[in-house]
Amino acid sequence: MFLHYIGLIPRALWKSFFILNFIVGLVLLYPLFAILLSRKSRYRACFCVMRFWARWIAHVPGVFVRVKREVEKDKMPETCVYVANHSSYLDIVLSYIVVPNYFIYIGKLEIEKAPLFRIFFKGMNIYVDRKSRAGSYKAFVQASAKLRDGESVFIYPEGSIESKGNLKPFKNGAFRIAIENQVPIVPITFLNNWKLMQNGGFFKSHGRPGISRIVVHKPIPTKGMTEEDLVSLRHQVRETIAQTLKAK
Repeated sequence: MFLHYIGLIPRALWKSFFILNFIVGLVLLYPLFAILLSRKSRYRACFCVMRFWARWIAHVPGVFVRVKREVEKDKMPETCVYVANHSSYLDIVLSYIVVPNYFIYIGKLEIEKAPLFRIFFKGMNIYVDRKSRAGSYKAFVQASAKLRDGESVFIYPEGSIESKGNLKPFKNGAFRIAIENQVPIVPITFLNNWKLMQNGGFFKSHGRPGISRIVVHKPIPTKGMTEEDLVSLRHQVRETIAQTLKAK
């Protein structure tokens, strides 16, 4: 029992360092983010800074990525809907390292209450109120407008973090948006992020440096698809991710 509690100390120390590193980076870069996010024309420049910050957040505490790409970077679609499983806050950070092209996030309305961090969702990214039909429709319209402007959208169709790496049911939103705008879906599988930084109790949940293993799957075209294809498309994408998780 004593050894068990001793083993909790390294986790807590590493998580504390991770959080401190995150806060220091945010505070130091915040003035630059504020300037870049003040105009839409500067959003892509802000995205480049966010990619730099993502590497800072991950690499300083010792988290690195090993990516398997089923399609080469330069052959990825410029405009698409990225869909990934969600088992850790690391997923968000590492997405900026893994995805080479500009994209925006659709995030939960609760982010609006987060000090400092909510600045990223005032214009560049999109809030969605999942409890409101009107709020969900508003996010759908905003996301469609982004896609028409040639910007990609990143969505976690589970809707929340599954802290043990299991795959929950997928919601329809990402697939409806892709079909409506006839853009491809690119599935992404985060294989082990929950083992590096697990959502849950600060002392009991996993927390350590290591290698994040990620698979970026080949794009799934939606050209010619209609609302009738939504369920089969959702199933195809979920099975792609589910089978990859099983084979890890």
